[in-house]
Amino acid sequence: MQVDPAAAKMMLTHMLKPWHEAVADPAKAQQAVLHKLIADYAKTEYGKQQGAANIETLDNYRRAFPVTPYEGGYKPLIERVMGGEVDLLLWEEPIGWAITRGTTKGESKFIPMTPTDLELRVSAGRAVMNYVVSAEKFEIFEGVNLNLNFPSVVGTVNVNGREIEYGYSSGIYTKHVSRSTPVTSAPTQEEIDALGGGKTLQDWEARFELAYEKCKDQNVALVGGVSPTALAFGKHLKKTHGVYPKDVWQTQLMTLGSTAGINTKHQPALNAMYGRQAVIREIYGATEGMFGQQMDAKRAWVPNYDLFFFEVETRSGVKMLHEMRPGEMGSLVVSTPILPRYKIGDLILAFKAPYFRCIGREQWWTPLKYGWEEMLSFNLGQL
Repeated sequence: MQVDPAAAKMMLTHMLKPWHEAVADPAKAQQAVLHKLIADYAKTEYGKQQGAANIETLDNYRRAFPVTPYEGGYKPLIERVMGGEVDLLLWEEPIGWAITRGTTKGESKFIPMTPTDLELRVSAGRAVMNYVVSAEKFEIFEGVNLNLNFPSVVGTVNVNGREIEYGYSSGIYTKHVSRSTPVTSAPTQEEIDALGGGKTLQDWEARFELAYEKCKDQNVALVGGVSPTALAFGKHLKKTHGVYPKDVWQTQLMTLGSTAGINTKHQPALNAMYGRQAVIREIYGATEGMFGQQMDAKRAWVPNYDLFFFEVETRSGVKMLHEMRPGEMGSLVVSTPILPRYKIGDLILAFKAPYFRCIGREQWWTPLKYGWEEMLSFNLGQL
């Protein structure tokens, strides 16, 4: 596909403008997001119970909606939504459900998706768009994205007499980003879905073989998905076909997420497998939404201040994410179109604005593990 650089730049710049403006003035952007979210929460039964219609300030919001985790918090409410009480948390009918790959207890979380929520999930494409515009690498869109994601459809759940599909968030993101941006993915998400939702070694070998067969004769300019899966794919190619990805393709950009340390501890292995020319851009998100992505060569992500409302629990109390000082650490609390003040369970480390890293799950040893890995990688907290 031939790409007109001038037209592509104009289109992408327009799509990126809300993000860039929000990063330039996060306080203003977050106020607008909160106002919109509260208005939507007031349409739900949970929001009515909390008095959302009467909330006028951030302090009011914090008093009305307590910080709430999944286990022991939103889980029973979501189960009621799945049982038919759709308007408990949703003001729109669900169009799908995203599941996690397993919590610390080994169980998947179910998160409903609505049309409004889905519009925000395609923000993962900003990492690609921003790189293409800033580096003027418009030829990337003439290639394909090597799709190594989990299935977007695993099964169905009955909600109010309707069978609603559920699947893994990474696959769902890819499916809708491909429809909403100039990025073409191969294999298609539908082809991956057709192989089933299994998580065994044999299941992944089947997906890897599908990816190799579909892409071996194509220009793979992009690799997107989960960082550990990208590494596993490289090992699979070497074991099965005697080649690394860099021997088959000249990948220009890798947009990866789902784990801490992509730009530090994973970077050497990724570039060894996919080539030194492959630029790495991190995406930070979860089943509940895509919360940020790398904006430039600095190895940290930048929040989507125009889409979600971000707070953190720190040693000095709850504050806005954009109020964190460099070096400060806290537990992320995010408000999405579905979940007010959801404690996601990730520890966030602030750098010089507007840069952040997720250093891992909220455990007492996570800061120690992060510091040790920074020393081993000789990164020592550098961006």
